Amino acid sequence: MKPYLISLAVGLLVGAIYNLLGVKSPAPPTIALIGLLGMLIGEQIIPVAKRIVTGQPVLSFVKNECAPSILGPQAAPKSPKQEDA
Repeated sequence: MKPYLISLAVGLLVGAIYNLLGVKSPAPPTIALIGLLGMLIGEQIIPVAKRIVTGQPVLSFVKNECAPSILGPQAAPKSPKQEDA
């Protein structure tokens, strides 16, 4: 039940932001896609910040974990076996 309430709350927040920006909902495709991109990037901010604070490697995490989450599986680094195929 909690995820549904969180989803509703976020939806209300986004609806309020759309109203402040003067954008009708559902948003035009370009605005909606940019908003979705922002959500995907925003999901990665906390894990990257935690790695920076704890001194763990950041660039390899971004390349191996964040990029595929944001851009899709085609952005994942290829293993040597995949490159030969």
